[in-house]
Amino acid sequence: MEMEDADRYRAPALDKGLDILELLASVEEGLTQAEISKRLDRSPNEFYRMLDRLVRRGYVTKLEGDRFGLTLKLFGLSQLHAPTRRLASFATPLMRELAQKSRQANHLAVFDRGSAVVIAQQEAPDYWGISIRVGSHINLFDTGSGHVLLAYRSPEERDMMIAEHSRSGEHIARSPEFYERLDQIRARGYEMMASAQTAGVYNLSAPILGPDGRGIAALTCPYIALVNAPNAPDITQTISLLQKTAEQLSLLAGSDVGAAR
Repeated sequence: MEMEDADRYRAPALDKGLDILELLASVEEGLTQAEISKRLDRSPNEFYRMLDRLVRRGYVTKLEGDRFGLTLKLFGLSQLHAPTRRLASFATPLMRELAQKSRQANHLAVFDRGSAVVIAQQEAPDYWGISIRVGSHINLFDTGSGHVLLAYRSPEERDMMIAEHSRSGEHIARSPEFYERLDQIRARGYEMMASAQTAGVYNLSAPILGPDGRGIAALTCPYIALVNAPNAPDITQTISLLQKTAEQLSLLAGSDVGAAR
């Protein structure tokens, strides 16, 4: 009876699209149309239109050698739902504690369709602080959050993230020095850079790592020197507090932080 019900509600076109997505998710180098049809035991002609639609909708991209691979669109969509809300919920008390100890504001960002998107933020406890509202879209290339999100991804994933960013409007080739900077961030465990948007502010950013050691979010403190607060942590102490908070969040996410470095 269950088999009859399953057949009754079959949607062949949807099944075909899902088969392609699930297959491409299981390989790293992508597959040609012929390889897809062989693995799924179907005629290549059956997949031509479906692959074309998946490419046009941004779920699949064409790689070198006529291969097809997944974009990060599914990942981006998943970030907007329950996992992101859970992450923000877990992060809130730790971000509040970080703000109290550092006397600085902080925010949490994830990658979504070509940008870093702020999913949680905590105000500074005193009069002065730099805050970014929840929902803000942040550039990948000139912010600490963007650098960290790129640094803690594989080269292939970086390329896809940059390609999605380019489709959103910016078509600037990245220099070898930019990629070297990402490697340096990964080696030291955080980013520290002068803000490209606000004078006198330093973006301090550290990764939140998932169980596989890949970056799932960036925790960022827009650091400003507090002139009339002699007991406030300096920038070096704030980096240490930031990293400790990021490591706590990574552990909550199931990451072996030591092994991921």
